[in-house]
Amino acid sequence: MRLRIVLLVVVLAALLASGVSPHDRGVWWAEVAPVLIALPILAASARRFPLTPLCYALIAFFSLILILGGAYTYARVPIGFTVQDWFDLARNPYDRFGHFFQGATPAILGRELLLRTSPLRPGKWLFFLVTLSCVGISGLYELVEWAAAELWAGGAVEFVGMQGDPWDAQADMLMALLGAMLAQGLLGRMHDRQLARLTGGGR
Repeated sequence: MRLRIVLLVVVLAALLASGVSPHDRGVWWAEVAPVLIALPILAASARRFPLTPLCYALIAFFSLILILGGAYTYARVPIGFTVQDWFDLARNPYDRFGHFFQGATPAILGRELLLRTSPLRPGKWLFFLVTLSCVGISGLYELVEWAAAELWAGGAVEFVGMQGDPWDAQADMLMALLGAMLAQGLLGRMHDRQLARLTGGGR
């Protein structure tokens, strides 16, 4: 309970701060929209269907990634320029970082929902279905970006954040794939322990 409150306060504070003077107000709304949608759902379900601490922490961290990207636009996030200089990259990589967690966070959330509401158990089929779902979510998001590019005109350049890369969509989906696979592989056992404590060893 305390962790949920702390994470909520941090995310709300970051959201409010980012909305004071973002680089592009339209892009800010587009980037933080998932946070604005998720927060009421999580708050409404917290009592009757609480999630594991790991799941809440990943959702909060991903929310902060989206909020920071919304404040600066992904191509202008300062920490991305620092990493770009460190590794002599051709572009600001913050967008790639975001897409990695676009795979990692839904992977743990989806894993939790499936383990608690379906007959699936930890193993190869769960891993496969969660990974496939995360790649599908990533692909859907790329379609949303494509639609924005067609309909939004100038604002879409900042929202899509291609930075001149013709293979941006494919690279973003690859990062989501890697995020989904690594999250399950590295955090799966921790997640199982937390699920056992949360559900009393059952579903």
